[in-house]
Amino acid sequence: MENGSRNDISLFGDKIMEQLKRKLGLPEVFCIASGAMISSGLFILPGLAFAYAGPAVIISYLIAGLACIPTVMSMAELASAMPKAGGDYFYIARGFGPFVGTLSGFGSWFALSFKSAWALIGMGVYLSLLLPLSIQQIAVGLCAFFVVLNIIGVKEASKFQVILVAGLITILAVYIIWGGMYVEPARLTPFFSRGHLAMFATASFVFVSYGGLTKIVAVAEEIERPERNLLFSMVLSLSVVTLLYVLVVFVTVGVVDAEVLAGTLMPLSKGAETFSGKTFRNLIGLGASLAFLTTANAGIMSASRYLLGMSRDGHLPHAFQRISLRFKTPYVAIIATGVFMTLAILRLPLEMLVKMGSVIFLLLYIFTNAAVVLFRQSRIANYRPTFRSPFYPYLHIAGIVITLFLLLEVATGVLFLTMLLLCVSAIVYKFTLHKKIVRDSALEHILSRLVSADKELTGVDVSTELKEIVLSRDNLEDDTYYQKLKHEIFDEILSKSSVLDIEEKVKAEPLFRRISEVLAKEFSLDKLSLLRKFMEREETSSTVVEKGIAIPHLIIEGKNILKVLFVRAGQGAVFPDGNTAHTAIVVVSSFDRRHLHLKMLGYFVNMIEDPDFNNEWLMELKKEELTAKVFEFISMKISRKDFNPSPHPSSRGDKPARGEGDTR
Repeated sequence: MENGSRNDISLFGDKIMEQLKRKLGLPEVFCIASGAMISSGLFILPGLAFAYAGPAVIISYLIAGLACIPTVMSMAELASAMPKAGGDYFYIARGFGPFVGTLSGFGSWFALSFKSAWALIGMGVYLSLLLPLSIQQIAVGLCAFFVVLNIIGVKEASKFQVILVAGLITILAVYIIWGGMYVEPARLTPFFSRGHLAMFATASFVFVSYGGLTKIVAVAEEIERPERNLLFSMVLSLSVVTLLYVLVVFVTVGVVDAEVLAGTLMPLSKGAETFSGKTFRNLIGLGASLAFLTTANAGIMSASRYLLGMSRDGHLPHAFQRISLRFKTPYVAIIATGVFMTLAILRLPLEMLVKMGSVIFLLLYIFTNAAVVLFRQSRIANYRPTFRSPFYPYLHIAGIVITLFLLLEVATGVLFLTMLLLCVSAIVYKFTLHKKIVRDSALEHILSRLVSADKELTGVDVSTELKEIVLSRDNLEDDTYYQKLKHEIFDEILSKSSVLDIEEKVKAEPLFRRISEVLAKEFSLDKLSLLRKFMEREETSSTVVEKGIAIPHLIIEGKNILKVLFVRAGQGAVFPDGNTAHTAIVVVSSFDRRHLHLKMLGYFVNMIEDPDFNNEWLMELKKEELTAKVFEFISMKISRKDFNPSPHPSSRGDKPARGEGDTR
């Protein structure tokens, strides 16, 4: 975590652990994500894929694009909750713990570096025909250029990326429109010439074409309004690139003879030559060059942020955290990535390593989808994504199953070498980092509930860390300000609280119907809409904590609303997950008071989990006595030096569901 860490200025005019600056808007983010995808997957693979599936390769590209949707949704949710450098490494480390996080971080860095190095070699192949230099010399020179460009600034690198991607999309659009007029339907029949199963197997083969899409989250800390721009950019990039893939492959299959297409590594050049001659064929060569450059640039930009994120967590030396004061970029991490790519270009068998990188991408997709499930089931109150992926958990399970199916199509040798690489990383972790990295995780929160509700979690508290991320993300004031105002705040809130007593035993729906009626009357809201939101909130994850107490909470439409409602069900209220609660502390607020909303949840959860807390007085005291007792208890806890205003790691509280007007 940044807070409390070193922030010293070095002799080179940089800082350690400084927050990166948010400079990337939606156009830049879209172009980084799109540029990370369009390269060999479009300019080389279609010919090889056609040899496997025939004309049905068109559908194979579509299937592969659709298969990315669950992971995109999961990544968007995680990124909106934790917009930090390191992307999926950061989420996986917080979800599964430092061991799996270490493997994912190194794996992502390796995979992106290999893919970027491969793209530069592809560029070298084209330029070696024009320049008196070898392929490797050109690739190394381009690597040095992009390293310098990324050090100068992420904004400058992203502007260059926008120019490259704009030119690339323009060339591909001309190819689609011009070539579409020469498509011969006879070349598309029989469409399933290799059978239906070949179409799905080929989808696994071309899936790597979309591998760079989610790596944009690695630079989430530098994106303006990440809660909006990340989701929009990934969805827009996936939609645009999938459409380009399908249409370009359709045109290529429709204009090139099957025998020629199945045996070429330059399918688009063959297609352009067929309907336009050498002029546009050369332009396609330019498009391929732009594609390789965009992939390399996006790869260096993203890969370097993995080193930065891992260094912040103590998995790598502090030097990788250094941020240039002048350029606001992690220059040590960028240089290290460039050096590694140079060594890969000069010394390593890149083709096999790129295939291994594709396997690593697939494995990380599985962990990403699983991480969403872990965070939601952990019920950490400070896990507060501003976007919640739909159809939970079915969409996420589907993402895991689809990716596992694609892994089954990977060659055994490649899979074995990938596992060997991960085993080596695991051994390195065991003997170098195992005792140095102490961090809890969402998985530990779940296990601690199953084993013992009162078990203390050790190490860095992920709940507190997530709370600090939320405060930084939403530009909220720090706790010192609210500590000074705590008496005024709680006097205002608790003095206006209400008590609702229910004599009979009830189920969740009639309970929330009664609660909605009280709130609707006080704030002139639609009681049916409130009821629906409360029920949806419970179906997502239960708000029952422990000792027979629930803390339902919503953010609703309106302004200056912060309401606490104490509900007492003498015979018990049965919630959808089967738990019974005798008391409920309902917290409802409008979006403009979400900071106090989070604060109240933290105080109430801490109050309930305190050993001195007794639920009986919640059940027995009158309204005035009850609010005074709560105020006294919370004030006493705030005065303690060891008090943590965020919910205890073992709590079962969860984030407020988004209500109407929650436009984060």
